[in-house]
Amino acid sequence: MIHKTGAPGVAMAVAVLIAGCAQTTAQPLPPSEAPMSTTLPSVTAAALRDAAQQTGLKQEALSVLSAAAVTWPDGSLGCPRPGVMYTMALVPGYRIRIQAGERVLDYHASTRGQLLLCPDGRSVDPAPQDVM
Repeated sequence: MIHKTGAPGVAMAVAVLIAGCAQTTAQPLPPSEAPMSTTLPSVTAAALRDAAQQTGLKQEALSVLSAAAVTWPDGSLGCPRPGVMYTMALVPGYRIRIQAGERVLDYHASTRGQLLLCPDGRSVDPAPQDVM
């Protein structure tokens, strides 16, 4: 007797693989890694918390110079690193500038929750409003 491993054999293997995958459940991210709320006030609050941590100052000693919704010219969020390539598409986000003593900290964010402190001299201005 000759056994053929045609479509029924392949279908059975696929069914076993699918069943094995179905048993795996996604685990929620730990709170520290969970995406933050992406409203301008929540992103500003996150930037203030980070600025306090970066400078060692209390949040009460910091002041928000500006906080605005912007459109970044590309995936670098206006803070390109040398030698890194970024998506060439407009990215909606926020720019928060915080006075911390003598320093001004320049935070850039996306509306998807990515927040970064852009080092002095590396910041690129957002796209002009008439580009959108």
